[in-house]
Amino acid sequence: MEIVDLLTVRGVFANMRATSKKQALQDMARRAAEITGQAERAIFNVLLERERLGTTGVGNGIAIPHGKLPQLDRLYGLFARLDRPIAFDSIDEQPVDLIFLLLAPESAGADHLKALARVSRLLRDRAVCEKLRGTDSPEALYAILTESQASRAA
Repeated sequence: MEIVDLLTVRGVFANMRATSKKQALQDMARRAAEITGQAERAIFNVLLERERLGTTGVGNGIAIPHGKLPQLDRLYGLFARLDRPIAFDSIDEQPVDLIFLLLAPESAGADHLKALARVSRLLRDRAVCEKLRGTDSPEALYAILTESQASRAA
């Protein structure tokens, strides 16, 4: 499972404005609804349900909210770089400015876990995160997110 299989340029957002975790999740759910064709409310509810189990703020300014929806036909990823970091109840108690949303079909099973692991591995790379934080263009963000796997494989 590679990032390029999850993400399109249309699903990458630079300088997204949010003042709270809830607002960020609502905005991401709205954008995900446009891309997946699923109901915004259903996406938002799945994300909130997952956050109740434990935060998806994984530390170092990164959050990976995720959930499963029965109507999805494949895995979808969306990425947002916030214009300002927000409180996200992260495990390290640091604010978040990089959000990678992952949505999977109910039946995804291991593919969902592989995709989460792939995203997590990518965003643990400090050099990648520095590049993401220094970029204002969705196209450039997409290139950073998808190119890093190509250069590692080479």
